[in-house]
Amino acid sequence: MTKTVNHWIGGKTVEGTSGQYGPVTDPATGAVTTQVALASVEEVDAAVAAAKAAYATWGTSSLAQRTAVLFRYRALLDAHRDDIAALITAEHGKVHSDALGEVARGLEIVELACGITTQLKGELSTQVSNRVDVSSIRQSLGVVAGITPFNFPAMVPMWMFPLAIACGNTFVLKPSEKDPSAANLLAELASEAGLPDGVLNVLHGDKVAVDGLLNHPDVAAVSFVGSTPIARHIHATASANGKRVQALGGAKNHMLVLPDADLEAAADAAVSAAYGSAGERCMAISAVVAVGAIGDELVAKIRERAEKIKIGPGNDPTSEMGPLITAAHRDKVASYVTGAVAQGAEVVLDGTGHTVEGFEDGHWIGLSLLDKVSTDSDAYKDEIFGPVLCVLRVESYEDGVALMNASPFGNGTAIFTRDGGAARRFQLEIQAGMVGVNVPIPVPVGYHSFGGWKDSLFGDHHIYGNDGVHFYTRGKVTTTRWPDPADAPAGVDLGFPRNH
Repeated sequence: MTKTVNHWIGGKTVEGTSGQYGPVTDPATGAVTTQVALASVEEVDAAVAAAKAAYATWGTSSLAQRTAVLFRYRALLDAHRDDIAALITAEHGKVHSDALGEVARGLEIVELACGITTQLKGELSTQVSNRVDVSSIRQSLGVVAGITPFNFPAMVPMWMFPLAIACGNTFVLKPSEKDPSAANLLAELASEAGLPDGVLNVLHGDKVAVDGLLNHPDVAAVSFVGSTPIARHIHATASANGKRVQALGGAKNHMLVLPDADLEAAADAAVSAAYGSAGERCMAISAVVAVGAIGDELVAKIRERAEKIKIGPGNDPTSEMGPLITAAHRDKVASYVTGAVAQGAEVVLDGTGHTVEGFEDGHWIGLSLLDKVSTDSDAYKDEIFGPVLCVLRVESYEDGVALMNASPFGNGTAIFTRDGGAARRFQLEIQAGMVGVNVPIPVPVGYHSFGGWKDSLFGDHHIYGNDGVHFYTRGKVTTTRWPDPADAPAGVDLGFPRNH
């Protein structure tokens, strides 16, 4: 019998009432294992109402109360790492080690939230004028919503709601309907940690649920991670409705390899960054830009490593890469490889025909490597979101930076070199929000913020870190003048000496 994933509203499981369900497949087998309830507008209203009711008390709760819950929550998440990772593997397909890594990176933000007391300290200036003081504080927004993608069903939600609730907001999470179970477990563990009912709600659904949140008058802010077209829509719609928005979009991350680079390290980095998590991550390196005469040697080293990657079910400990999320996505990724030759590329590795014995119906694709790719080709221009690595050739550092800066995306980037001066120049000249120097996937630690430039971010705030705290709070400045007690009216004795 197919399992059903229902909503989590007001601290308990709430069965879907819309009558609409979406299929959830095991990517390794292609079999539908679960159905997920898809919310109606009325169910969106119920989730927001639960969050609004909870905000009446959570919004004025003490910092001590919030951090006590978060510390307990962190301990429960740590104890249930394998359980969360198993759900990710079952519905997303990524190998167990990748899933555990995802949970670990999400835990970083929970740990940041545990220290919210220092993040929410205000400022005070005394005696700005005679007996006038000015103070600044940050206060919560109210009900906030998060809309998260399929590729990191635990980590990206944890980039949002722990900080949001630590700041005193209540939260409605709309996770991807393709792999929804991890989100419910995150909410159940939060409840077990003592989070009051309604502070964190999980609403499953499709466009109906998303548009319901974007248009709901009681939702003050929306966080989103996903593709650029959807990020643009979310930003435009929610902003038009007066909401605060951070919408992180797609990417085409480049890795510039200079002639002086350690090519062994660069090849290792290219393989792990391009093919890890089957390329289904917005921080994947999908374009290597080789400078000068090193191109042939670098491509050979990447090919040598890529051919050794073992592809198989995510729950097989020997697997290094799992399947893609759906058969339709697998076919779309394959189309970029099959069409590459006609657009001028050399196909060094073609993974489109890959299958896994015993799992022939899974959403499999092998590793593909395209060399001498043109900037006009579809494989370069589009975010493929799969295990396809493009190699482009340029003559100089300047040509490489110009090529990279011409991309409409500006999420993450990396340079591989032994030259500190070149690395410093690259850090300043490249138009991207996150830069790695001999680091292929420069995802910031939790106390720095994650976010791109250009078509990779819509809105003013990056996610988590200081930007996350600022996004989930708003500033208030109070200017105060008090008369000196010694100047009290005659006949009123406050016990202060009249010494002037």
